[in-house]
Amino acid sequence: MRSLAGNRDDGPVTADRIEGSGRMVDTGVEPARRGPWSPVVVDAGLGVCVAAALLVAAVVGVGPAVADARPPDAGAAALALATAGAVAIRRRHPVAASAVLAAVPLLWFLGPYPGRLVALVPLIGCSTLAALRGWRWGLASAVVTALVQIVAIRVVLGDTETVGVVPDAVLLAATASSAGAAVGYHRAVLAVTRAEHARETQAREERARRLAAEERLRIARELHDVVGHTMATVSVQAGVGLHVAEQRPAQAREALAAIKTICDDGLTDVRTILGVLRADGPPGEPLAPRGGLDRLADLRDTAEATGLHVELQVDGEPRPLPAPVDLAAYRIVQEALTNVIRHAGARTVRLALTYEPSRLVVRIRDDGRAPAGSTDRGHGIAGMRERARALSGRLTAAPHPDGGFEVHAELPVPGSS
Repeated sequence: MRSLAGNRDDGPVTADRIEGSGRMVDTGVEPARRGPWSPVVVDAGLGVCVAAALLVAAVVGVGPAVADARPPDAGAAALALATAGAVAIRRRHPVAASAVLAAVPLLWFLGPYPGRLVALVPLIGCSTLAALRGWRWGLASAVVTALVQIVAIRVVLGDTETVGVVPDAVLLAATASSAGAAVGYHRAVLAVTRAEHARETQAREERARRLAAEERLRIARELHDVVGHTMATVSVQAGVGLHVAEQRPAQAREALAAIKTICDDGLTDVRTILGVLRADGPPGEPLAPRGGLDRLADLRDTAEATGLHVELQVDGEPRPLPAPVDLAAYRIVQEALTNVIRHAGARTVRLALTYEPSRLVVRIRDDGRAPAGSTDRGHGIAGMRERARALSGRLTAAPHPDGGFEVHAELPVPGSS
């Protein structure tokens, strides 16, 4: 159990922590209420029952006979009514209620009225004060309750009976105080448990929302890369087809066939990316986006079908890469080639892959015109940079000093030596 300091020692115990000294600290967290009745109604009902029991015990004469006792009258009814009121407010004003309940037996025996059941009334206030304020207040209440009971009974029975009364009075007060303190600690422990559970639930919900947002961002990034590359290539091929449709029908048919192939591949990729959102997808359907350096040849052929010449250079010993690194490298190359097709007006692209012991280096450089102004506009370069950053890598995209534009990515390869 955590021990956290507080500085309040009044009011109902709504604690979610307990000090090492035993004092329960109010932190404003109400214990959960069970049942259809509120504590006020329950205490009022209990007070009425206790008052009725006192009057019935007085009429019947429960316990040893009291010398010169007088039958219950308005005074006894007033004391019973005071008992009922004290029991009814014991949660909101435990100190005042305990004082009233401790005084009732003294006044009852001074009456004197018959019935010894009244001697148990102060135990209600004693246990309530211990439950709501902790064991220190409970101990003080137990001492006061025991003393008042001893004095009250001594007035009735005389000095010769006091010695036998002391152990019983002390035992009853100590038992009531201990029971009340145990109830208070139990409530505090429940409050701590509920607070911890609420915090854990909130943390799980926040984590679920964060994961959902990250997944939406990943899907959006994949869709941007796939759709952007597909549409850019289709646009170029459609332009070629329109240009040669009348003079060279065969080449126009080739352009249309290329468009169909590109669209089919793009639709497959989109269906695979969006498939993670479906719980009832066909069995065996891949749940991860297609893409990896093993499809680099297809990506190269698609780019060259638009009239772009792609020079591929591989340095180092090619080796299987972790799926996240493999996919990120493929998407970076795909987005870079898409940007070249759409914006650069280049004729040649040099693609270099360097397999180093602990990382993969990807360079894509074209011989077209470099973009004017900032290169951070749009989502393509930002998406590539995010892919590299997600793998603890880095990516730069800027005009090359010798002309054209270059994308340079360094992707760490976990587990490599």
